[in-house]
Amino acid sequence: MLGGKVAIVTGAGLGIGREEALALATHGARVLVNDLAPQDGGSDNAAETVRMIRGAGGEAVAFHEDVGSFDAGRRIVEAALDAFGRLDILVNNAGFARPASIAEMTEEEWHSVIAVHLTGHFATTRHAAPIFRDQRSGVIVNTASESGLGHLGMANYAAAKEGIVAFTKSVARELAQYGVRCNAIRPRALTNMGSEKLFETLTTSQDVLGFPIHGNRWVNLDEINPPAQVGQFVAWLCSDASRPANGETFFVGGGTVGLYSDPEIVRSMHDADGWTPQRLSEPAARAYLLDGVEDRYSGKAARREGVL
Repeated sequence: MLGGKVAIVTGAGLGIGREEALALATHGARVLVNDLAPQDGGSDNAAETVRMIRGAGGEAVAFHEDVGSFDAGRRIVEAALDAFGRLDILVNNAGFARPASIAEMTEEEWHSVIAVHLTGHFATTRHAAPIFRDQRSGVIVNTASESGLGHLGMANYAAAKEGIVAFTKSVARELAQYGVRCNAIRPRALTNMGSEKLFETLTTSQDVLGFPIHGNRWVNLDEINPPAQVGQFVAWLCSDASRPANGETFFVGGGTVGLYSDPEIVRSMHDADGWTPQRLSEPAARAYLLDGVEDRYSGKAARREGVL
């Protein structure tokens, strides 16, 4: 399915990234496995992913780099070209979470998450794009999140992830003329990023405050699956079998895959003379515009003090 292709997977040392790298290699791609260098004598996770790929008969090399800068993106792309002589697939996966209440979030907690997720996606894509443009082919898969639909206690992560959706749609529009596709996934999987503090934001949202973890979907936290299926879906999304998908956002988790709709205006009003707060507050106008709208987040439980 992917024979002869060369892929980059960022953050491929563990979790979703590792499963993506393994799946791409299983289906014939040669893979540059990017992850951070070992810290303080810790495990070389990128090297372990490479060992697993080679043990199964695939081809892969490890490259240690933090994705959160423009030059890092260039070095990652150049490493793939140096190792394999070409590039066909870019899977932007690297990321981490820094949960914090918006009333207490530090500037560093905001900027570090934006840098790794949003800037990291930009940096690698920016340096892969000229290659894909010139060869008139290429596939980019970006990693958004259900958190982008709204996530209590993780405004930094949610903002970065939903920014990736907009980034994906923009890149797809620009590069489609060159035969390049760019899609995003919102994966749901149990990974090492699931820290105790992160899970506290999830359980607080549903069990204490009484509204869904993300958007309008309730989640059974006991039924979140390992990330193997995410890897298989991404391998398919990188193949010709997934055409004509471009600029789309998909859900994948456990045995479920799905396609997200784009936001739409559900109702609108027009007045040639323009609107004022007084006109908008008139009963007919207000009732029409706010029909069915309710405050989903300010119920009895949400008014309890000291929850977050």
